[in-house]
Amino acid sequence: MADTHLLERRRVLSRTVAADVGVTRHASYRAYQCLKAGYIVLPILAGVDKFTRFLADWDMYLAGPVERLLPFSGDAFMYGVGVVEILAGVLVALRPRIGAWVVAGWLGAIVVNLLLPPGFYDIALRDVGLIFGACALGFLARSYD
Repeated sequence: MADTHLLERRRVLSRTVAADVGVTRHASYRAYQCLKAGYIVLPILAGVDKFTRFLADWDMYLAGPVERLLPFSGDAFMYGVGVVEILAGVLVALRPRIGAWVVAGWLGAIVVNLLLPPGFYDIALRDVGLIFGACALGFLARSYD
């Protein structure tokens, strides 16, 4: 009788662990989908806005030292930034395992640019947080991409 009780207890434990793993996988997949959607839509919108300037005058975020190094105008550079951001969003849509890390690197470059002049440290801090999100997407994409 004791053996039967132990076997039943093991079966219940096995079902509970299996159910917990299923919930965890489901939750992590939903987190993956959420991050993927965000890192598709947001870079594309920010990239398009480099051309429309509906949301912001993006030229103000370009550090003076960076702009002085450019062989063309800061305005032309920001159009190029827009193209890169659109392509990064498309890459996340097609290959999130790669695109997430491209976005994380791109955000790192933006952070460096924002730290050069005074006054944009708050935005740089926000972008560091976005880097963590992009890295999380990259790690999750190992399982779901």
